[in-house]
Amino acid sequence: MDGVLRYHARMTSDVSAALRYRGRFAPSPTGPLHFGSLVAAVGSYLDARTADGEWLLRMEDVDAPRSVPGAADVILRNLESLGFAWEGEVIQQSRRTAHYRAMFERLRRDGSVFACACTRREVADSALGADAASRYPGTCRNGLPPGREARAWRLKVEPGLVCFDDALQGRVCQDLAAEVGDFVVLRADGYFAYQLAVVVDDAEQGVTHVVRGADLLDSTPRQICLQRRLGLAQPDYLHLPAAVNAAGEKLSKQTRARPIAADRPQTALMAALGFLGQQPPADLADARLEDLWRWAIMHWQRSRLPRGRFTPAPPGY
Repeated sequence: MDGVLRYHARMTSDVSAALRYRGRFAPSPTGPLHFGSLVAAVGSYLDARTADGEWLLRMEDVDAPRSVPGAADVILRNLESLGFAWEGEVIQQSRRTAHYRAMFERLRRDGSVFACACTRREVADSALGADAASRYPGTCRNGLPPGREARAWRLKVEPGLVCFDDALQGRVCQDLAAEVGDFVVLRADGYFAYQLAVVVDDAEQGVTHVVRGADLLDSTPRQICLQRRLGLAQPDYLHLPAAVNAAGEKLSKQTRARPIAADRPQTALMAALGFLGQQPPADLADARLEDLWRWAIMHWQRSRLPRGRFTPAPPGY
């Protein structure tokens, strides 16, 4: 394993601080690394390395009730056993509340957010957006109803399309006002919402390219909305197809996705490369981990990535 880390260190030792490309992998520590997360890790890692860029690692544990104690350490060990190497310290969102608070206060000072008394049930029973998901109807936008107390804080969303060009999925547009409504940035339980945390983290870490699963594609317009409201740079986006099981469900802890076996990292990496359309030679399954990564970095091609939001995972995953 030390040889793998030294190999990647040599490959990135000449990278200057003024990088054009800075990518990241940001798993949620809700359980061990599974195939869906591995696909995102491999895709983001190879896209960064082929661009002579940096690859950062961040634990998105802002949603403390969902985080599993010890899961972050397990994921780090999983990544190390698979031969990943990252730059800098591993950022944990649970330790960055002050940063999110500062950005939230900026939004509050300029009138971009408002207090909301609505419960989840009340929102769920309201109007539906274009994708049949619950859409916030603006109940508290102009003030709390009489006798109600604030629970959460929402960002005021203005009518009009938010569009961006995804490097794989193409042009994506969403009318946030019609499809989502004013969305939460500070939750009723006191935790800052993922949408705000990820925007602040990407900006402060200087992330220039976000490569992640297409299950997060619909979240991107909300993040772009926040970036624009806060005057933050917008990264380039590439949303890889998300791996789904035989029932068409996204691989996750909730759908009982199998953890990646650490004893044969080459097998898992070969499966991830195949899923991403990179067509690794079969004999690499028995190669040294360093050689497998060397081939993957040299042969990474975005043009081979499968299009679409969801793709079945290979058998066994």
